[in-house]
Amino acid sequence: MTAQTITDYASLVAAITEYLAREEDTTLINRIPTFIQLAEAKFNRELRVRQMEQRATALVLPNSDEPEYISLPLDFQSMRRVRISSIDCKPELTFLSVVQADEYRTSRGNTKGRPRHFTIFGTEIELIPTPDSDYTIEMIYRQNVPALSSDTATNWLLTFAPDAYLYGALLEAAPYIKDDDRIQVWGSALVSTLDSISKLGMTSTFNAGPLAVRSNGATP
Repeated sequence: MTAQTITDYASLVAAITEYLAREEDTTLINRIPTFIQLAEAKFNRELRVRQMEQRATALVLPNSDEPEYISLPLDFQSMRRVRISSIDCKPELTFLSVVQADEYRTSRGNTKGRPRHFTIFGTEIELIPTPDSDYTIEMIYRQNVPALSSDTATNWLLTFAPDAYLYGALLEAAPYIKDDDRIQVWGSALVSTLDSISKLGMTSTFNAGPLAVRSNGATP
Protein backbone atom coordinates (compact mmCIF):
# COMPACT_ATOMS: atom_id res chain seq x y z
CA MET A 1 0.00 0.00 0.00
CA THR A 2 1.33 3.44 -0.89
CA ALA A 3 1.83 5.70 2.11
CA GLN A 4 -0.59 8.60 2.24
CA THR A 5 0.64 12.18 1.86
CA ILE A 6 -1.61 14.35 4.01
CA THR A 7 -2.57 17.52 2.19
CA ASP A 8 -6.29 17.92 2.86
CA TYR A 9 -9.26 16.46 4.72
CA ALA A 10 -9.75 13.53 2.34
CA SER A 11 -6.09 12.48 2.48
CA LEU A 12 -6.13 12.87 6.27
CA VAL A 13 -9.07 10.48 6.53
CA ALA A 14 -7.28 8.07 4.17
CA ALA A 15 -4.09 8.21 6.28
CA ILE A 16 -6.01 7.57 9.52
CA THR A 17 -7.75 4.63 7.84
CA GLU A 18 -4.37 3.27 6.76
CA TYR A 19 -2.84 3.56 10.22
CA LEU A 20 -5.85 1.92 11.87
CA ALA A 21 -5.47 -1.00 9.43
CA ARG A 22 -9.12 -1.96 9.78
CA GLU A 23 -10.61 -0.90 6.47
CA GLU A 24 -13.26 -3.62 6.68
CA ASP A 25 -14.69 -2.13 9.88
CA THR A 26 -17.08 0.39 8.35
CA THR A 27 -18.42 1.46 11.74
CA LEU A 28 -14.93 2.44 12.83
CA ILE A 29 -14.15 4.20 9.56
CA ASN A 30 -17.38 6.17 9.80
CA ARG A 31 -16.21 7.40 13.21
CA ILE A 32 -13.08 9.05 11.81
CA PRO A 33 -14.74 12.50 11.42
CA THR A 34 -15.60 12.33 15.14
CA PHE A 35 -12.01 11.43 16.04
CA ILE A 36 -10.83 14.45 14.04
CA GLN A 37 -13.39 16.68 15.77
CA LEU A 38 -12.23 15.51 19.21
CA ALA A 39 -8.60 16.10 18.25
CA GLU A 40 -9.48 19.67 17.19
CA ALA A 41 -11.14 20.27 20.54
CA LYS A 42 -7.86 19.28 22.20
CA PHE A 43 -5.88 21.57 19.87
CA ASN A 44 -8.10 24.50 20.84
CA ARG A 45 -7.51 23.87 24.54
CA GLU A 46 -3.76 23.41 24.33
CA LEU A 47 -2.35 25.47 21.46
CA ARG A 48 -1.41 29.13 21.92
CA VAL A 49 0.32 30.22 18.72
CA ARG A 50 0.29 33.35 16.56
CA GLN A 51 -1.59 31.61 13.73
CA MET A 52 -4.63 31.53 16.02
CA GLU A 53 -4.65 35.30 16.45
CA GLN A 54 -7.11 37.33 14.44
CA ARG A 55 -8.22 40.95 14.19
CA ALA A 56 -11.80 42.13 13.86
CA THR A 57 -13.48 45.52 14.03
CA ALA A 58 -16.96 46.63 14.99
CA LEU A 59 -18.68 49.99 14.59
CA VAL A 60 -20.40 51.33 17.70
CA LEU A 61 -23.50 53.45 17.04
CA PRO A 62 -24.62 55.47 20.10
CA ASN A 63 -28.24 55.72 18.90
CA SER A 64 -28.74 51.97 18.72
CA ASP A 65 -30.78 50.22 21.42
CA GLU A 66 -27.75 48.89 23.32
CA PRO A 67 -24.60 50.59 22.01
CA GLU A 68 -22.52 49.22 24.87
CA TYR A 69 -22.79 45.64 23.56
CA ILE A 70 -20.79 44.15 20.68
CA SER A 71 -21.12 40.57 19.47
CA LEU A 72 -17.97 38.49 19.72
CA PRO A 73 -16.65 36.90 16.50
CA LEU A 74 -18.13 33.47 15.87
CA ASP A 75 -14.69 31.82 16.05
CA PHE A 76 -13.76 33.62 19.29
CA GLN A 77 -11.80 31.68 21.91
CA SER A 78 -10.14 34.29 24.13
CA MET A 79 -9.36 38.00 24.02
CA ARG A 80 -5.87 39.40 23.55
CA ARG A 81 -6.57 43.13 23.27
CA VAL A 82 -9.40 45.63 22.72
CA ARG A 83 -8.81 49.22 21.61
CA ILE A 84 -10.55 52.13 19.91
CA SER A 85 -9.07 52.28 16.42
CA SER A 86 -10.98 55.40 15.34
CA ILE A 87 -9.14 57.63 17.85
CA ASP A 88 -5.57 58.90 17.57
CA CYS A 89 -3.06 56.59 19.30
CA LYS A 90 -5.76 53.89 19.42
CA PRO A 91 -6.24 53.81 23.21
CA GLU A 92 -6.47 50.33 24.68
CA LEU A 93 -9.40 49.35 26.89
CA THR A 94 -8.69 47.60 30.17
CA PHE A 95 -10.59 44.52 31.27
CA LEU A 96 -13.01 44.60 34.18
CA SER A 97 -14.91 41.73 35.72
CA VAL A 98 -18.71 41.87 35.45
CA VAL A 99 -18.91 42.95 39.11
CA GLN A 100 -16.28 45.67 38.59
CA ALA A 101 -18.14 46.88 35.50
CA ASP A 102 -21.38 47.22 37.46
CA GLU A 103 -19.57 49.04 40.27
CA TYR A 104 -17.97 51.43 37.76
CA ARG A 105 -21.33 52.29 36.20
CA THR A 106 -23.02 52.75 39.59
CA SER A 107 -20.25 55.00 40.95
CA ARG A 108 -20.60 57.32 37.92
CA GLY A 109 -24.36 57.30 37.61
CA ASN A 110 -24.15 55.28 34.39
CA THR A 111 -22.96 58.39 32.54
CA LYS A 112 -22.08 57.92 28.87
CA GLY A 113 -18.59 58.67 27.62
CA ARG A 114 -15.63 57.36 25.68
CA PRO A 115 -15.23 53.65 26.46
CA ARG A 116 -12.25 52.98 28.72
CA HIS A 117 -12.94 49.42 29.85
CA PHE A 118 -14.61 46.27 28.65
CA THR A 119 -15.91 43.03 30.02
CA ILE A 120 -17.06 39.83 28.34
CA PHE A 121 -20.56 38.61 29.00
CA GLY A 122 -21.67 35.43 27.25
CA THR A 123 -21.15 35.98 23.53
CA GLU A 124 -20.81 39.76 23.77
CA ILE A 125 -18.36 42.46 24.78
CA GLU A 126 -19.73 45.15 27.06
CA LEU A 127 -18.10 48.58 26.70
CA ILE A 128 -17.76 50.72 29.82
CA PRO A 129 -18.95 53.45 30.05
CA THR A 130 -21.72 53.30 27.45
CA PRO A 131 -20.40 54.97 24.26
CA ASP A 132 -21.41 58.60 23.73
CA SER A 133 -20.42 58.77 20.05
CA ASP A 134 -19.48 56.66 17.04
CA TYR A 135 -16.41 54.52 17.68
CA THR A 136 -14.65 51.74 15.81
CA ILE A 137 -13.61 49.00 18.20
CA GLU A 138 -10.71 46.76 17.24
CA MET A 139 -10.40 43.32 18.79
CA ILE A 140 -7.30 41.15 18.71
CA TYR A 141 -8.45 37.71 19.75
CA ARG A 142 -7.48 34.08 19.67
CA GLN A 143 -9.66 32.02 17.36
CA ASN A 144 -10.39 28.33 17.37
CA VAL A 145 -8.58 26.20 14.82
CA PRO A 146 -10.89 26.20 11.75
CA ALA A 147 -12.67 22.84 11.77
CA LEU A 148 -11.95 20.47 8.92
CA SER A 149 -14.74 18.79 6.99
CA SER A 150 -15.63 17.72 3.48
CA ASP A 151 -16.56 21.38 2.89
CA THR A 152 -13.43 22.80 4.55
CA ALA A 153 -10.64 20.74 3.05
CA THR A 154 -7.69 22.33 4.81
CA ASN A 155 -6.56 24.91 7.34
CA TRP A 156 -3.29 26.41 8.55
CA LEU A 157 -2.68 23.64 11.12
CA LEU A 158 -3.13 20.76 8.69
CA THR A 159 -0.73 22.46 6.27
CA PHE A 160 1.79 23.28 9.01
CA ALA A 161 1.56 20.11 11.10
CA PRO A 162 -0.35 17.22 9.49
CA ASP A 163 1.22 14.91 12.10
CA ALA A 164 -0.74 16.72 14.83
CA TYR A 165 -4.00 15.80 13.12
CA LEU A 166 -2.88 12.23 12.45
CA TYR A 167 -1.68 11.54 16.00
CA GLY A 168 -4.61 13.40 17.53
CA ALA A 169 -7.23 11.40 15.63
CA LEU A 170 -5.42 8.10 16.25
CA LEU A 171 -5.25 8.88 19.97
CA GLU A 172 -9.02 9.43 20.03
CA ALA A 173 -9.55 6.19 18.09
CA ALA A 174 -7.45 4.01 20.40
CA PRO A 175 -9.91 3.85 23.36
CA TYR A 176 -12.79 3.29 20.93
CA ILE A 177 -11.16 0.15 19.52
CA LYS A 178 -9.86 -0.83 22.98
CA ASP A 179 -6.23 -0.65 21.85
CA ASP A 180 -4.76 0.42 25.20
CA ASP A 181 -1.17 -0.13 24.09
CA ARG A 182 -1.55 2.51 21.40
CA ILE A 183 -2.95 5.16 23.76
CA GLN A 184 0.52 5.79 25.17
CA VAL A 185 2.17 5.63 21.74
CA TRP A 186 -0.15 8.12 20.06
CA GLY A 187 -0.42 10.21 23.22
CA SER A 188 3.35 10.66 23.46
CA ALA A 189 3.60 11.46 19.76
CA LEU A 190 0.84 14.08 20.03
CA VAL A 191 2.35 15.73 23.12
CA SER A 192 5.73 15.97 21.38
CA THR A 193 4.14 17.45 18.26
CA LEU A 194 2.07 20.04 20.12
CA ASP A 195 5.11 21.02 22.22
CA SER A 196 7.20 21.59 19.09
CA ILE A 197 4.41 23.66 17.51
CA SER A 198 4.19 25.82 20.65
CA LYS A 199 7.96 26.29 20.84
CA LEU A 200 8.16 27.23 17.18
CA GLY A 201 5.28 29.64 17.73
CA MET A 202 7.22 31.36 20.51
CA THR A 203 10.35 31.49 18.35
CA SER A 204 8.52 33.05 15.41
CA THR A 205 6.80 35.58 17.66
CA PHE A 206 9.98 36.77 19.35
CA ASN A 207 12.33 36.08 16.41
CA ALA A 208 14.42 33.72 18.53
CA GLY A 209 16.42 36.67 19.84
CA PRO A 210 17.27 37.31 23.49
CA LEU A 211 15.48 40.12 25.26
CA ALA A 212 17.72 43.18 25.36
CA VAL A 213 18.04 45.02 28.66
CA ARG A 214 18.46 48.72 28.00
CA SER A 215 20.28 50.98 30.43
CA ASN A 216 19.55 54.67 30.98
CA GLY A 217 23.25 55.33 31.41
CA ALA A 218 25.96 55.55 28.80
CA THR A 219 26.84 52.33 27.04
CA PRO A 220 30.53 51.49 27.53
